[in-house]
Formats: sequence, C-alpha cells, structure tokens
Amino acid sequence: MAETSDESGIRRAVASDVGAVKAVTDAAYHPYIARIGVVPQPMEADHAANVAAGRVFVTDGPGRTVSGLVVVEAYEEYLHLDSIAVHPDARGTGVGRRLLAFVEAHARELGLPEVRLFTNAMMWENRKIYPKYGYEVVERRVDGPYDRVHYRKRLV
Repeated sequence: MAETSDESGIRRAVASDVGAVKAVTDAAYHPYIARIGVVPQPMEADHAANVAAGRVFVTDGPGRTVSGLVVVEAYEEYLHLDSIAVHPDARGTGVGRRLLAFVEAHARELGLPEVRLFTNAMMWENRKIYPKYGYEVVERRVDGPYDRVHYRKRLV
C-alpha cells in the first residue's frame, strides 16, 4: 500500500503512479506552451526518477486517479517546491490549496524554516496565487529561455 503522508490523503507517489504523474503534469502545464513560447520545464522532467527518489507526492481524486501533485526537494536550509500541478478537471476544488499546505507541513516535519519556489513570469495566475498564501517575491531572473519569479515563504 502507498505511504499516506497526512490525513488529507496526500501520499508519496509510487512507481505505478508515474504515468498519472506525467499525465497530470502535462494537462496542467500544456496551456502555457503558447503563452510562454517554450515547453514548461515540469513537462520535461524525468518523472520516473523523481518518483523513485521520493520527491513526488500525489493526491487522488474520484476513482483513485491522481488529481494533483507536488515535486519537492529538501536542501539544508529550505524545501524547494519544484512543481505543483492540478489536473484541469480538479481546479477550483481545493486540491492546490491542500497541496501547498502539505508542502509547508512537510518542510516543518523536516525541520526546514522556509519553502522556496519559482514560476514563469508569464504564468500570471500563479503570480496572483502565491502571495495570497504568504509567499514573497525574492527576485526575478532569466534562466535560459525561462523568465522566472522566485518566491519564498518563511515558516514560523
């Protein structure tokens, strides 16, 4: 049985979830391709390697299909939220909010004082959401073809 990480039903992904992780990531990020002019980096990730490394956590929707996920990586001083993806069919149902809360709780479990993330500057929906959950802009930086806004949230 898959490891459940908390009472919200978010669990560490297992090998049999890799296809669903790719499908949800692609569905969530595909609409941004035309807007930003390149394939968003999460769509090109090695999902199998991320799952095998224990970096992916998922939440199941109706029928035990993955409805959302996060990819995280712990560093010495912070937890990096590499990707958050919610299937378009699950938008507006609180999945994203639960996943963000999970990331913060996971950082605390690991004894880390903050969460860091970045989003493409052209993903203005995300740029409106993160400050509502206490994330502050640290910097805006171009990394190759990506114009990114970097955020952090200090955990108290």
